Amino acid sequence: MEPLIRVKADTPLRDILDAYPWLPEELIRLEPGFRIIRSPLMQALIRRSTVADAAKRVGQPVEKLLDRFEQIIREHEE
Repeated sequence: MEPLIRVKADTPLRDILDAYPWLPEELIRLEPGFRIIRSPLMQALIRRSTVADAAKRVGQPVEKLLDRFEQIIREHEE
């Protein structure tokens, strides 16, 4: 199955969350550092951030985060 959107470093998080609303909970499950997603302040920031911004915030290389997104999306669609 073809992904709904192509996730790249400059992809806005709002686009990813609109396409995959279940993704935050999966990220939290795999990467506990993403629990910050649940805070009201982060909810506002997420809507204006990109994948590269998120990687910087959680202290991971953007390539690793992109791989995680692809893995989670692929597993969820199977």
